[in-house]
Formats: sequence, structure tokens, C-alpha cells
Amino acid sequence: QSFLLVLDSRFSDIELREEEGIPTEEFLESCYAIVPVLDKLGPTVFAPVKMDFVGNIKKINQKFITDKEEFDTLQKIVLHEVNAGVAQVRNSATEALLWLKRGLKFLKGFLTEVKNGEKNIQTAL
Repeated sequence: QSFLLVLDSRFSDIELREEEGIPTEEFLESCYAIVPVLDKLGPTVFAPVKMDFVGNIKKINQKFITDKEEFDTLQKIVLHEVNAGVAQVRNSATEALLWLKRGLKFLKGFLTEVKNGEKNIQTAL
């Protein structure tokens, strides 16, 4: 479990911007930092989770790099896509963010089970 302590980018280190929300770049860096953790947990068992995770990070990043100033927070990306009527379109950054959030929640639940002593990976999953 010590490998969790060496993460360079932590979600807890992200400073929320008062009115604007979660900084996109820092959020994506924290997400990317989790990818090697998935390999450590089980490269085979977590392969589908990792693929989904990385795919969603990339979709959000693709939107972010089109205009880093305009899309400097996740909220600005979502509002832009909502206003443009594309938030619910397949492969939108908003949809990717929703699935990324679900993946993070799943991972947190799994790690909580392991932390609480569950030895069987299937049971923890």
C-alpha cells in the first residue's frame, strides 16, 4: 500500500477556485497519477477500468487543449457544452467527466474495502 503515498499529484492538493470551480489541468494530472496505481493493483483485473479511465481522461484533455484559458476549470467545460447543446452527445467531455467520476468513486470504494481488511479482490470489487 505504500505506493499510494508516492503520488505526485493528489486530488486533495487541488485548490478550488472560489467562483470558477475545479482547475482542469490539476484535476487531469491527479487522474493521470492514478493510472500506474491501477497497474499495481492488478494489471489484468483492472485492465478494463484502466482503459475506461484513460479514455475519459483523454476526452476531457482533448477539450481542454482546444482552449486552455477558456476551459481552465471543469465547470467551464461543462457549461460550454451545455450551452452548445452537446453535453449529452456521446464522447463529449461532459459525458467523459461523468464516467470518470463514477470510475473514481468505484476505485475509492474498492480501496476502502482493501483498507478495511478485505483480502479477496473479487469480493472487494
